[in-house]
Amino acid sequence: MTDAWTWTCLDGDGNPLTGEDRSPGEFPSQSDAESWFGEAWHDLADAGVDAVVLLRNGEKVYGPMSLRAAE
Repeated sequence: MTDAWTWTCLDGDGNPLTGEDRSPGEFPSQSDAESWFGEAWHDLADAGVDAVVLLRNGEKVYGPMSLRAAE
């Protein structure tokens, strides 16, 4: 079985957001998913994403991880 690593983008209330710019699809490895996130998180935050959750085959690996600056 091949793993599918995905990100779920959340709004400020913790609700999932949808849309092409907020759903990059599946990645073959955690490393690939995290590399994409490292390049895209500023754009996600600018698009209104408040936090993200990393999933492996639909199961939460970690998160929610805030995209907002610490106060």
